[in-house]
Amino acid sequence: MDERAERGEDPHEPRGVHVVAGVIADARGRILLARRTEGRDLAGLWEFPGGKVDPGETPEQALVRELREELGIEAEVGAPVIVVPQRYPHKRLRLDVRRIARWRGNVKGLDGQALAWVPPHKLSSYAMPDADRPVVAALRDPDRYLITPELGDDDRAWLSSLHAAFDRGIRRVQLRAPALQSSASHAARWRRLVENAIATSRAHDDADITINGDLELANALGIGVHLRAAQLMALTSRPLSAAKTVIASCHSAEELLRAQAIGCDAVVLGPVFETASHPGQVGIGWNAFEAMRERVALPIYAIGGMREIHIPESRAHGAQGVAGIRGMWEER
Repeated sequence: MDERAERGEDPHEPRGVHVVAGVIADARGRILLARRTEGRDLAGLWEFPGGKVDPGETPEQALVRELREELGIEAEVGAPVIVVPQRYPHKRLRLDVRRIARWRGNVKGLDGQALAWVPPHKLSSYAMPDADRPVVAALRDPDRYLITPELGDDDRAWLSSLHAAFDRGIRRVQLRAPALQSSASHAARWRRLVENAIATSRAHDDADITINGDLELANALGIGVHLRAAQLMALTSRPLSAAKTVIASCHSAEELLRAQAIGCDAVVLGPVFETASHPGQVGIGWNAFEAMRERVALPIYAIGGMREIHIPESRAHGAQGVAGIRGMWEER
């Protein structure tokens, strides 16, 4: 009998590989990438340096050893960045990424690999393996995605709460008010609120704004769009220019693959847990989240019972961060 079958594993599944990588920054804030050498899987692509965790090693021990062997430096491992489960045709990878708090020595490509110090805003221009691409988003893009709640009668209070969210550091927001958006008689009011929200975002480092479902208004006001799942599945190409953010709601692997195919910048996946708005609807849980996460290289926000305190937990399962309505609108 196959040894994997003896352990209760499916022998037809690709083997699992635990890899650890480091985010090494220099005094100018540039981040080190290494190019995979000829003869290796995915040769020629750029990655965050590191390697496999050997039996009996902790991820921290493995990363210190790999950076010593590959780069000739002595590293002190810092905070976690993200853990990315990724499925390739011949293996299932678990990429555990840590920041390097400090390091000593002169960085050299001891395995003959090319090295590059890259400003963070240029990382996405380097061709990378699928597992490394969510790491770039985790380093650069917001880890919280606020979805605005339905409006009452007090527009000023709604805008004040949005302003408070920006003050707390929220930098990505989906403007959503289903009752208002579906009412033709409230179209002028909704547009005015969206315009005020955009103006508020510009006073907060140009926070990233998307609008739920309304491609016409997104184009008219020069902002991004959040696609509903049905909209997503009806599209065969990206609906906005690369300069505008496109995010989609997903609930299945099929929807995730479509979002990746049309060039979405990120997606929202869930619900992970039961939510107050859908009592009795059981969430998919983190295991199912990871199983879908590993099929695409997109940044994925976890939604469903999420609050800002769940960001570290979500990152440990491959999420970009968390998305939510009540838990983030009301966060203090």
